Amino acid sequence: MPKVTFLSLFLFLGMLAPAFSQNKQGTGLSIVRTREPIKIDGEINEAAWKEAKVATDFYLNYPIDSLPPSFQTEARVMYDDDFFYVSFVCYDDSRPNVVQSLRRDYEWQLNDNVGFTLDPYNDFTSGFYFSITPYGVQREGIVSYGGSDPMQSYNNNWDNKWYSAVTRHEDKWIAEMAIPFKSFRYNRNQSEWNIGFVRQDLKRNEVSSWIVTPIQFIPGSFAYCGRLQWQETPPHAGTNISLIPYAITSLSKDNEAGTKDNVVTAGFDAKVSVTPSLNLDLTINPDFSTVEVDRQVINLTRFEFQFPERRQFFLENSDLFSAPGFESITQPFFSRRIGLAEDTTGYLEKVPIMYGLRLSGKLGANWRVGLMNMHTREKASLGLPDQNYTVAVVQRQILERSNIDFFIVNKQSFGLGEYDPSKYYHESLVKEVWNGSDSVNQLTKFNRVVGTDFNFFTASNRWGGKAYYHHSFDDYSTGAAYSYGGFLSYNTRSLSLMAGTIGLGKDFRAETGFVPSQSVYPGSFGGIIIGELKFYPKSGPIVQMRPGITIDNTTLPDGTLTDMSYSLTYNANFRNTGILTASLKNVFQKLPQDFDVLDPEGDSTLLKGEEYKWNEFSIRYNSDSRNLFTYIVTAGGGEFYNGHRLSLAGTLSYRIQPYGSISVTGDYNDLRLPPEYGSAKFILLSPRLDFTLTDKLFLTTFLQYNDRYDNVNLNARFQWRYKPASDFFVVYTENYLPEGMQSKNRSLVFKFTYWLNI
Repeated sequence: MPKVTFLSLFLFLGMLAPAFSQNKQGTGLSIVRTREPIKIDGEINEAAWKEAKVATDFYLNYPIDSLPPSFQTEARVMYDDDFFYVSFVCYDDSRPNVVQSLRRDYEWQLNDNVGFTLDPYNDFTSGFYFSITPYGVQREGIVSYGGSDPMQSYNNNWDNKWYSAVTRHEDKWIAEMAIPFKSFRYNRNQSEWNIGFVRQDLKRNEVSSWIVTPIQFIPGSFAYCGRLQWQETPPHAGTNISLIPYAITSLSKDNEAGTKDNVVTAGFDAKVSVTPSLNLDLTINPDFSTVEVDRQVINLTRFEFQFPERRQFFLENSDLFSAPGFESITQPFFSRRIGLAEDTTGYLEKVPIMYGLRLSGKLGANWRVGLMNMHTREKASLGLPDQNYTVAVVQRQILERSNIDFFIVNKQSFGLGEYDPSKYYHESLVKEVWNGSDSVNQLTKFNRVVGTDFNFFTASNRWGGKAYYHHSFDDYSTGAAYSYGGFLSYNTRSLSLMAGTIGLGKDFRAETGFVPSQSVYPGSFGGIIIGELKFYPKSGPIVQMRPGITIDNTTLPDGTLTDMSYSLTYNANFRNTGILTASLKNVFQKLPQDFDVLDPEGDSTLLKGEEYKWNEFSIRYNSDSRNLFTYIVTAGGGEFYNGHRLSLAGTLSYRIQPYGSISVTGDYNDLRLPPEYGSAKFILLSPRLDFTLTDKLFLTTFLQYNDRYDNVNLNARFQWRYKPASDFFVVYTENYLPEGMQSKNRSLVFKFTYWLNI
């Protein structure tokens, strides 16, 4: 046996070191200009690609963060006067890749894919991401909050024009991208941009990134990015105006009202780059009929459910407008309040929008601004007048990764006089006020919210926090119209902690916002503490375990405790991509107002001031997402107010790779209260067909049966993306009575859009 010397061992380890090196935060990558045309064909055989610097030595973030991935990735970046080019070489074996379908904007966690995040402002706050699957399916979106939150930071509803191609080989797949400089905003005066490259190798359940990222953080977040280094000033995009006209024909029939309507209309959107980092969006007579239909839910709480915004006009720099307050808790601005309103039965109807404009982006190195104005037309069937909405936000970057903002949100109604229940009667307008001797209805002509927020992040994402104060004004409230709150979070490899508090005055109103508690409590104060431990077994089927505890409480301004809950949680991630979550919860409620859990529109059975205590449980399992047949199963139950509840929910899905999937989602709730209170069983059943003939032809058919609202909804949408960001849609919608499938109403829409760059 040969003698092993210290020198020979040192040389051997030295040869291995480059393969196991780790790229730290801020690692530089020079971007080179190409002098020759680049053909986007997935081959990267031009000489310029050979001159480009290579970002490699990817390192695992998941399922462990202490090893390189099974197969490496190489990323290269170039540019010319018009395009920002990125290519990837993803080394692989010959086994089939895992993809959902050929549909754009795929679900990241359910596909093999590779991509990059880009912070062209170098402010560690907002930016863009672009990614692609081995079958060439595109996904792009906007990044907010520095990319630090997997639930809130990445919005794939943003859509823009770019080009790509993929080739698959025996030992690798190669992706080539060309993103026009006109498609995103950037700072020409910034010589370094934050950039991160991330690959998900789902068939091995591995996530790797160019910059080494601890397992508790998101790879590609701006805290864990490298620096794209410009040797020259980034090119000017030149005249950067995009016109997106549309034409639409719709036919509708309301069988309940006995009416028909045939409409031909047109409108347009425009995007004007005022500067490379400041954009003006304009819309005239917009139509959102092709936006994917909301998934219905069985909501057994006292609070309004928040659906996401998918309309393109509202998305770019949306974090500027939605950042004030706490998402889903106390948002002074929520864009779905514009152009959508509930009718007397609780269903959302469209309110015609006359126009809208948004100016948003960067001013200099440390300032961001957002200004929006929209005007909606009178909707007589809903009792709504003409209304105008204005939002203005100014955000200043401070410290290393923190910022402070100041904002105003204003809603103005026109043509209102004395309250007339036959003309303007929508519940958002009518307030009951005391005139000195009696309670009378009064119309509110305006609602205004002003405030400031401080958002705090450290360079490593270990600490985060927020503090805010908001105040509302209207033409009848004179009392406590304030809203405040804050939280502080701490996140390490083995521990996560968060503590927060909020306060709402009894007269605080944010009519253009989302504050679900303002319709439940006459003012409130609340606090929450969340703690979670994290364990990483070195062997066995589990990759990560996270036991935790949550304590939540709410009191009224007079100190009365109305809500208190204690929750024990357990989460486990498996090596086969399966996920298990479970919880036990103890709940106390003292109702601040009457409540009917069986029928929100019915006579209340649970009365104001009554106290209830109960224990409940839930457990959920997501199966191995790499299989063609997958399932999600959720079970819950226990006590519920003064009775019991059993709930079962889940989704069964079969993937016909790569052309689409067939799935069925169900939600069943069995509520059994004492005999004098009643009982009920609620069923929500949603079959869905998602079929992609090619990466440009998409068909989605979605059926939703909801027996709580005695309705069956059918939505079928065909989309042909005949050019990048240009589409032809056919959308059919019908609502039925479940008994005999008798049609209530139906509509057929043909829509043509075209994206024109000037």
